[in-house]
This record gives sequence, C-alpha cells and structure tokens, in this order.
Amino acid sequence: MAALVLVLNAGSSSLKFSLFDSEHQNALLEGLAERLGSDSAQLQFKQAGKILMASAVPGMDHLGAISQVFAALAELQLKDGIIAIGHRVVHGGRFFNHPTLVTDEVEEKIRRCAPLAPLHMPANLLGIIAARKACPHLPQVVSFDTAFHQTMPARAYLYALPREYYERYDVRRYGFHGISHEYVSTEVAHRLGLAPDDHGIIVAHLGNGSSVCAVANGQSMDTSMGLTPLEGLVMGTRSGDLDAGILEYLHSILGLSFDELLEMLNTRSGLLGLSGISNDMRNLCELADKGNSHADTAIEVFCYRLAKYIAAYTVALPRVDAIAFTGGIGENARPIRARVTALLNNLGVNLSPELNQSNGDARGIISSAESRITLMVIPTREEWMIARETISTIASAGGSL
Repeated sequence: MAALVLVLNAGSSSLKFSLFDSEHQNALLEGLAERLGSDSAQLQFKQAGKILMASAVPGMDHLGAISQVFAALAELQLKDGIIAIGHRVVHGGRFFNHPTLVTDEVEEKIRRCAPLAPLHMPANLLGIIAARKACPHLPQVVSFDTAFHQTMPARAYLYALPREYYERYDVRRYGFHGISHEYVSTEVAHRLGLAPDDHGIIVAHLGNGSSVCAVANGQSMDTSMGLTPLEGLVMGTRSGDLDAGILEYLHSILGLSFDELLEMLNTRSGLLGLSGISNDMRNLCELADKGNSHADTAIEVFCYRLAKYIAAYTVALPRVDAIAFTGGIGENARPIRARVTALLNNLGVNLSPELNQSNGDARGIISSAESRITLMVIPTREEWMIARETISTIASAGGSL
C-alpha cells in the first residue's frame, strides 16, 4: 500500500478531512464532521463523490470527530497505511514561510498568531491539539495560507502607517489562499511549458472568500488580502476594500460598536450586502438573468473590482503570461469570467466564448488565439497540496515514508 496522508481542515464547528496516497491528486476518501459540540453533530464520508456512510453523533467535539474518523478508517482497512497528518492553518504570521513539523514550540507560535485571524485561528489550533491527542505517534505537518506570500517585497506588504506598528506589532500585509495560489500558478507554468525562473502569472481565487495574486518565477509578488482576509476584492459576505472613515461615520450616526462594525464588514457585506438577497454567485446570476437589478449590480461591482485588481497586478510582474481563474466561482461561473475579461480588453485579453463555455481545452485555456495573454481555468487542489507538502516536509526532516 502506498503511504497515506490524512489532511485536516478544522473550522469552529466543523472538521473537513481528506485521505490521499502519495501518488495521486484525487482523494481516496473525504468527509465532513459538522455542527460539532451540538446535539445535531453529524459525520459524513464520501468516496468518488458518493456518500459512503453518514451518522448523527450528538455532542461530538473535534477530538471525538477525529476518533470517529480513525475508527472508520480502521473499518475500511486504511488506518494502518497512514504515515502522517497534514493541517491547514490560515495564518502563520511572521514565524512561518514554509510547511512545518508540529512541535510544542510550533503550536505555541501558532497560538501567538491567533489575534491576526480571530475568526479562523482558534479552530485551526483546536484541530491540531485534537489530532495530537488522538494520534501522538504520527508526525503532523502544518501548511499555512500565508506562507507563500512571504516572498512579497516591502513595497507590497507594508502599510503606510507609523513604522512602529509593523516593527512592534507585525502590522503588514500577509495575504491568504497561498496554498491555492501556489498550486495553480505552478500548474499554469507546467501546462504552458513556461520556464520556472522566467514567467509572470496572475491567479484569481474566487469563492465565498476571494483574492488575487501576482506570481513571478514561482514567487508571490503581491496579493489582495492583507493583515486579515477582509481586505481586497468584494467577497460573499466580506466588504473588501473600503474607506476606513466609513467606520467612524457609521459609529457616529448609528452608535455601532467596534465589534458590531467588524461583524457587519465580515458577515453582512460583500455580495450579500450589495444584493440584499444572497452571497451565492449562482443564485445571483439566476436572479440577474430574470431582471433583478440588485443582483446584477452586485455582480457588476464584483467583476469591476476584480478586473481592477488584475490590471493593477500587471505592475507587480515583469510581464504577464497568463491569467488563471480558480475556486468555486472561478472554476464554474462562466458569465463572471466573461464579464471580467471583457473589462480587460485594453490589456489585449481576448476570451473564446466556446472555450469559456466548455471550461477550456485540455490544458484549461479559455482565451482565443488572438489574445496577448493566455486565459485559463485551473481547478485548485489545496488538500492535495497539503498532503504533498506533508510528505515532503517529513522526508526533509529525515522521516521515512
């Protein structure tokens, strides 16, 4: 049996998991434990996209979910092949610029990063703690969404604030979705036969959370998310860029507290706020086609902001060989790709309607032969990237596979 890696992605009340062997990108098994800590907690396993088993486990927490996962893997005769566990962690702060073996010291540094992403980090840390308790004999590796962006130059990551905020409190742009941006940019270079040390690629990771990244020669040069995942593009429920003076204004006229303002920016803004209907791009596209003006406006703002960022990131690169779309919206929303690329015509971008409709040719290309920049759709493989990085990190540390 090939070496198996279990990949965990812990949320505040959920645990996503995928099982990979060392040779294939498609998961052997995947699943989701959700509503953890409640009477309606449940666990579901899928194989090849089909539900393999599902059960309700009232009161199950993260540790219980991991125990249940290993019990099921033992029943399926897969447990003994697992050689490591890989974790996805949103924020590595200034401490981590590559995947890292989990130790007590590493766990403590991750805990110190928690204030930088308070909506995500406590859950990420909880998953690591639970997995170490359940499987103390297995090496565990953490992959950070911020690590890929540690190559950004100071001109891209510094905010124009008093310098002491950066030097004493680590206030800077960190960026997110790094695991996806690294995978997709590497895949683009491979599919187009670009030289590893001579290429420029812009990746648009578009989902409920969205970001753009400029990649030169395999390194992140700039990205749209900042200290937190709130900055940048219009997202499902997040505002993206705005004038900070808006917060003072809303506080003064509505009396909203700091916590209430942040809650509004993170959970009631973006596509949901603009449309007043939904944060789901599929729903908005259907409603816009039926003449709903608010849905159409939300889509138009989303596409315009995205096109502006893509155009701006040509400045970060010596040249642009390709623009790649990924994530749930990037991979599936054909009308969105068409709207965005139409706004980029002055860059010499030319979309092929036929290739766009079929999600690209064999290499994922959706541009016409006349386009100066290749347009592509590349499905992201974040969990596979974590599995691959886990195996590589263990091997580099002298571990056996």
